[in-house]
Order: sequence, then C-alpha cells, then structure tokens
Amino acid sequence: MNLPFLVACLFIIVRQTLSFRSPQTSLQPLSRRGAAGRPLDYATGWPQKFPAKDHCSRCGLCETTFVSRVKDACALLPETGMSRMHDLEVKVHGRSRNTHHAMDTADEGRFGVLHEEMKLVKGVGMNDSQWTGVVTSIALSMLEAKKVDAVVCIAGEQDSWATPEAIVAKSAEQILRGRGVKPSLAPSLKVLDEIKEDRSIRKLLFCGVGCSVQAFRAIQDDLDLDEVYVLGTNCVDNSPTPKAAENFVRVGLGLKDIEEVKGYEFMQDFRVHAKTSDGYLTKPYFCLPGVIAKPSIATSCLACFDYTNGLADVVVGYMGAPLDSGRRMDESFQTLTIRNQKGADMIETTRKRGLLSIGPTATGKGSFEDFALSTLKSDAIVQSMIGGSIMEKGLPDWLGTMLAFLLQRIGPTGINFARYSIDYHILRNYMHVVGEWGETSAKKFVPAYAQKIIKKYLEKDSMTNLLSQIHQNSEYSSRKSRDPY
Repeated sequence: MNLPFLVACLFIIVRQTLSFRSPQTSLQPLSRRGAAGRPLDYATGWPQKFPAKDHCSRCGLCETTFVSRVKDACALLPETGMSRMHDLEVKVHGRSRNTHHAMDTADEGRFGVLHEEMKLVKGVGMNDSQWTGVVTSIALSMLEAKKVDAVVCIAGEQDSWATPEAIVAKSAEQILRGRGVKPSLAPSLKVLDEIKEDRSIRKLLFCGVGCSVQAFRAIQDDLDLDEVYVLGTNCVDNSPTPKAAENFVRVGLGLKDIEEVKGYEFMQDFRVHAKTSDGYLTKPYFCLPGVIAKPSIATSCLACFDYTNGLADVVVGYMGAPLDSGRRMDESFQTLTIRNQKGADMIETTRKRGLLSIGPTATGKGSFEDFALSTLKSDAIVQSMIGGSIMEKGLPDWLGTMLAFLLQRIGPTGINFARYSIDYHILRNYMHVVGEWGETSAKKFVPAYAQKIIKKYLEKDSMTNLLSQIHQNSEYSSRKSRDPY
C-alpha cells in the first residue's frame, strides 16, 4: 500500500480542517520588580492598541506596569519575537536544544531540551480534572510541600469553563479552581503587579503556555524573587475569545447548552472529545464545518512556533501519548517532559506525595512527514491563505467516523503523531508569517529549530507550491508591504 498516496487522497476527499488542535491552557503564573509603565486597557484597546496588534496573545504583560518591557519580552512582535528562543534556552536550561541528534523517542529539534527521555504520566486521585490532574497535582504538591509561596493559576471566571481568569493561589482550594483547560487566550501575566506588591511571595510557581512563558522568562531577572519554577503545558490553536470558544461548541459540536460543557480536546484519534456535566461525546474532525476553523483560532496562534513550551522547567502534554480506542481524556496517559534539574525536582516532589503515576518512555511509530504535508494541503486555514475553497459543511457522521477509524490505524501514533502535529503547525504558521510580513521578516522571527524543519520540507515540491500561492494571493501580498510595527 502506498501510504503517502492514500493519505493524500483521503485528505483531498475531505478538504476539511485538521487545523484544530487542542488548546492546552491550564494552571498559569508570574513575577516582579521592573520599570513602571502605564498598563493598557484590554476592554477598550485589544488588539489594535497593543504592540503585537492582531498577533497579540493577550498574555497579560501589557495590562501591567511591566508593559515597559514589552519589546524585550513579547514573543509575537514581528522580526524579534520567537527568534529569541535559542538564547533564552541557554539562559534557562544551560544549553540550547540539540537539533542534530536523531532519536527513536522524542527528539530535541521538535520537543525541546530534554533532561531525560519523555515519559507517559497520569495523575492520581485528582477528581473533577479534565484529564487525570497531572498539572494540578504538580502545582498542589509544590505549594503543600512549601517549595513555593504561591502559584499563579488560570481559573474559570465566575465558574465559566471558557472564560479565563488569572489568580494568585496560596491555598489548595484556590489551586483546585484552576482545574481544566480554558480554551481561549489567557492573561496569565495580568497579576504581575499584584505579586510585585506582595512581599510574602518569595518563591513562585508560574504555570503557562509558550507565549506567556517566553515573556515571563525575559523579565524574570527583574522580579526580585528568591526562587522561580515554571510548569508548562503544550498549547496550540486557542480561541481568540471565550465567545469564539463557545461558538465552536455550539456550531462545531452542535451542543445547544454550552454551559453544560466541562472541556474539550482535539485528540489523537482524529476526533474532538468533549466532556459535559452529564456525559461524554466525540465527533470526527472531518465532520466539523470548514468555515468554523478561522474564527475559532486566534491570529496569535498562527504565528507561534513554541507548541512544546521550550522554556518551561517541566511540560505536560498529550499528543505524544497513545490513545486506545474508546478511551476518554480522564482515562488516558499524558506526556511528561523534564527539561532541567529544577523540573526533575518538581516531579520528584509530586511523586513522593503519591499524586503521580509515571509510566514508560513515550514512543511511537508510523510515517509522519507525508501526513503533515497532506494535512497542510487540505487545511481550511491554509486554503484561506491561498484563496482556495473551503467546505461550508462537514462530512456526514458515518463517513467522518470511517475516515477517523482508518487514519487512526494507518497513520502515525504516539511520538510520531506528535511529530506530525508539530511539523504541520510549524509549516502552516510559517506560511502565515510569510504572508503577513514577507519572507525576510519571517525568517528573522522564526526560531532556528523551526527553520531547520521548514528547510527540510521546502525540498518537496508540494511545500514550495503552497508558498508560491501565498505570494500570488493579492490579500497576503498587500500585507507584506506594510510596516510590521
């Protein structure tokens, strides 16, 4: 069987979106002491009055007096943002990632600096979590073991599952408010000034996604803290607003009572999994209407090249974990990436408290490069970039279910599924930044490890053809002449 040909045919048939990937925004934190600036007002100015404009991820930095550090810290400013990853990795981990060492398990080029091999993991006894409570278990253990004085978490505002609210947690009860993924952009750094004024906080755990972690790391030395730990989650394709996330649930999943939703994820079985207050449902990606993709994904996420959160001490994700047929989120393994000794200490603290079950090394199998290109060519977001057609309706349930079943069996699994997802998002996002800023500025923005992956795919005609269509698309061509600032 010619797998690349079969995969290409399947994706051309569906001409649908695999552009969705799970927004993984969980518990989140922060820091102190910097030159004062005048905070920007999210309610009246976002995104156009913010420095990164349409590409602002609303990390919360500019809503504090630390706005004065935005040029040094923002991960999404044109030409400078994510290209700083190499130097920051050296600062945080003592070295940058080794992009030359090929591995049968997780490779550093895609997954970041590895202190040890990536493991499978489950939380223990953490009820009412979206998954098994790995992130919550680590945060709770660090606080209760008095390793930190506070944890900055993203809780649901007024108990809403879709509206993120940054809080400074100093008790177990407050940390438990952070359980579950918040599927829209989260202002993790909005509480910086609160922490700056609280002299009782000397040791801090900051939990966040890549863009907020990069901003935090850039200003960390100015914060006058005795000890800082960073717990990260993998993250990709968040909704721009809570309303957009709710609209995805209503239109994409067909759920009328959105308040019943407890969380959703785009899983490795090519289905969206959603937990509700009284049940659990799945829907094949291919059954989602193509027109729901663009309004459901923040523009900032289309310029992100830090899916795997390379600057955190330890990272929790799931794309590299196996998913058995019929398994729910709260029954499944996640992946655990330890980047340095500080991260190893965090995991040991949690393990000693009996709140983690650490499994075997994460492995995988199956071809992923042709799979990534096939997805890219049929993706709804990419089609919008090149002026292509987008299917208004998804496939019938029976056909979408059949395709998901087939692809789960012939496609990449485990770590190779994660490689496929990482490569696809890097390629899609490279097309976006080239279209927005032109190739010269894009190359200054994209981190070196991502450029190496892109270069390999540019050896294939299908990738170069897609880029040429970006140049020919008048909408994107007009943007390239703009001043990116």
